[in-house]
Amino acid sequence: MKNASEQQVQHISLPERTLMVLCGPAGAGKSTFARTFIEQHKQQGYRMTSIVSSDYCRALICDDETNQQVNRDTFDLFYYIIHKRMFQGRLTIADSTALQADARQRLLDLAARHHYFTCLFMFDISLETCMKYDQHQARGRIVGEQVIKYHLSLLQQALRDVPQESWQMIHVLDEQHPFPEISMGDTDPSS
Repeated sequence: MKNASEQQVQHISLPERTLMVLCGPAGAGKSTFARTFIEQHKQQGYRMTSIVSSDYCRALICDDETNQQVNRDTFDLFYYIIHKRMFQGRLTIADSTALQADARQRLLDLAARHHYFTCLFMFDISLETCMKYDQHQARGRIVGEQVIKYHLSLLQQALRDVPQESWQMIHVLDEQHPFPEISMGDTDPSS
């Protein structure tokens, strides 16, 4: 397992059959990261459909991505789409907070079932930065300071827990290291 914060890794090489999991508080830039990654790799055939967003799944269920009352159905759909994409051998980016250990474990289990490489991107972003992004008009919704503070406390626990989880690669992103250079191919990055 490689840890970007310890090794100062700026270049990441991932195989085609990768499950990229984005983990962090609301407003940390996870969705922006995913969209930027796809834009940078569209010449290789990657599309926005590679991103499986829990917010979008929630909107598909009830037309309201902020409705927490439909979380069970939302995540049933979220994991189902991820499973189906991996069944097809497609790069898959799981865009949710992934702050709970059981949510991360479910993603690891799906990846193992489909023999996928796993890469966890942890967004260790300050409350101030998350609040700034949360208030941004283009975001379309405001989560609020109380929720972000709660997410940040979960993130601190996640940062302690993930080294013991079975991720093949973990990268911690922060304001100083917001977007590493990522290359995609058939190579095995663990070799």
